[in-house]
Amino acid sequence: MTVDCSSWAQDQRERVEAALAEWVSADAPAGLGVAMRYAALGGGKRLRALLVLAAAEAVRGNADAALRAACAVELIHAYSLVHDDMPCMDNDVLRRGKPTVHVQFGEAQALLAGDALQARAFECLLPDGPQVPAAMQAALARLLARAAGAQGMAGGQAIDLASVGKPLTEAELRQMHQLKTGALLQASVAMGVACAPQALPAAAQAALHDFGAAVGLAFQVVDDILDVTGDSAALGKTAGKDAQADKPTYVSLLGLAPARALADRLLGQAHEALDACGLPDTTRLRALADQLVNRSQ
Repeated sequence: MTVDCSSWAQDQRERVEAALAEWVSADAPAGLGVAMRYAALGGGKRLRALLVLAAAEAVRGNADAALRAACAVELIHAYSLVHDDMPCMDNDVLRRGKPTVHVQFGEAQALLAGDALQARAFECLLPDGPQVPAAMQAALARLLARAAGAQGMAGGQAIDLASVGKPLTEAELRQMHQLKTGALLQASVAMGVACAPQALPAAAQAALHDFGAAVGLAFQVVDDILDVTGDSAALGKTAGKDAQADKPTYVSLLGLAPARALADRLLGQAHEALDACGLPDTTRLRALADQLVNRSQ
């Protein structure tokens, strides 16, 4: 059964947007803050932030830590988009329905804006004061660093760039996407769980890990589908870019219908993981998984 959590999701997006507007200031030198805010604010589905907040609610976690983690993961995501769109990477000109940061501000300023957003993400996770215990801060920073680094998002992007024009097996494509896209989505769930006041039972942790892995890969499968079936206005980015760049995707490897079937199987695995985790209320996590797989943009 699909549950409508749209009202909750909208409220949480507004909380995250307000916090990001406060924590990403325009007063950085030489216009850098303006470029940072352009990249980070006023766009995107905030799906990663919502996964953090839904997971934190499911484990009755520290609310301040959860909001900080939600903003931090969005800042890492924003920095990655700024860098990925640059001419030395994917060379894209449209993101979230507006010109990409390097088009708007120039390549040097875009590079610096991405760097500064990455640093700001970790500042958000490491506040002064007692509201977030030091051990929780360290756990959140560790999870985010792993997801963003060589064994996560950056490593996946390196594989992506090295794979242009080359045939990949399904296992190789899965590894690339588990790192490039899936790692940060999986970390979003894990960071929400890390806001719990005490560690969950091992079985619950394993089930939520499986949930994060399933939704992380499903997101990319659907992204590959939408790159073929969507249009630029609806997606807010350039449609058909993967095919133009001769990049391997789930659609190019499996075909459109089998890729759709894979996304549905991954959604089923996500549901099964939530059933197995033993938490009393995973309604919002379930609804987010449904939204992720059934989205049209």
